[in-house]
Amino acid sequence: MKTLLISMLVCVVISMVFLYGCSSKNKSCTKTQDFDSIRLYKLRNDAGTEVKITNYGAIVTSIKVADRNGDFADVALGYDHVKGYMNAVDKPYFGAIVGRYGNRIAKGKFTLDGKTYSLAINNGPNHLHGGIIGFDKVVWEATPIKGEGFSGLELTYLAKDMEEGYPGNLNIKVTYRLTDDNELKIDYYATADKATPVNLTNHTYFNLAGEGNGTILGHELMINADNYTPVDETLIPTSKIETVKGTPFDFTTAKPIGRDINHNNEQLTFGGGYDHNFVLNKTKPGAMTLAATVYEPTTGRFMEVFTKEPGVQFYCGNFLDGRLIGKAGKPYVHRGGFCLETQHYPDSPNQPSFPSTILRPGQVYQTSTIYKFSTK
Repeated sequence: MKTLLISMLVCVVISMVFLYGCSSKNKSCTKTQDFDSIRLYKLRNDAGTEVKITNYGAIVTSIKVADRNGDFADVALGYDHVKGYMNAVDKPYFGAIVGRYGNRIAKGKFTLDGKTYSLAINNGPNHLHGGIIGFDKVVWEATPIKGEGFSGLELTYLAKDMEEGYPGNLNIKVTYRLTDDNELKIDYYATADKATPVNLTNHTYFNLAGEGNGTILGHELMINADNYTPVDETLIPTSKIETVKGTPFDFTTAKPIGRDINHNNEQLTFGGGYDHNFVLNKTKPGAMTLAATVYEPTTGRFMEVFTKEPGVQFYCGNFLDGRLIGKAGKPYVHRGGFCLETQHYPDSPNQPSFPSTILRPGQVYQTSTIYKFSTK
């Protein structure tokens, strides 16, 4: 009974190491509200898998899973104190919920119902991941939850009308659940009082060999996508949807991430490697679908990604360069982590041929993603 109670309860961890340097009196970290309410929460299941989440940015700070020998390691890149997330060079968005619009919007502008809205330009000539103070840089309200076979955390945030330039008050709820089947489930909900674009995703960087343990180029990746959206030199989709067949973007059969990454290919040049949206093979829109699998041969760790979203952005850490030091005290080297960001397509508010991301009053934004861990 004691083991069951431990596995079903959410442990609230108020870690002085994690909170160091951030208080209501210390505003040097970043511009946000109520530093004193920042907390770190721990989820744990019967298998010993452990996930830590902070209500600052709704960030997944740690995912500890076993390898084929039963040895546990943290496979999520990140920091052991909140100041790292606030001050990180180049804003890598480690583990965060990003929005109001995850990914890029061309030139920071979109027109909706005849009105043009201007957003922050924070990624070359474009808008990225919600702006200067997106959802990764605010304090969320957090409530531990529990149920049959899972422990979890519910996070809510009200993004106010014209916050970061977006119209409408947006009420958001994100729920993390760690199940006894080693699934990290993320459910997203939102409602708005004005029409507004919404595209939420989680930005965890994974290294299944353990965070800080070299590159991810030997990981074997499968993406369930026959097509992808090519981009221009600023990483904005051209509006075309093209086949992956015969290109370095063909991951329909699992292959090492590094196998084709140095090919002479314009798209790889634009991204500095892989940083592209893949159009998932769907039986019907909104169906929960296997999006990707990743296998790390030296440890045997295997991850499956399922989602209701139409796309997944595969990013292989092209902008990591060793300057950022992670939880184990090791530098995060070039291509030291990968992201599989389940999402709608980039720049959809400006691309009428893409699935719509507009949420209107009376509608409910609802989507789910699952990261499932095992070994083989």
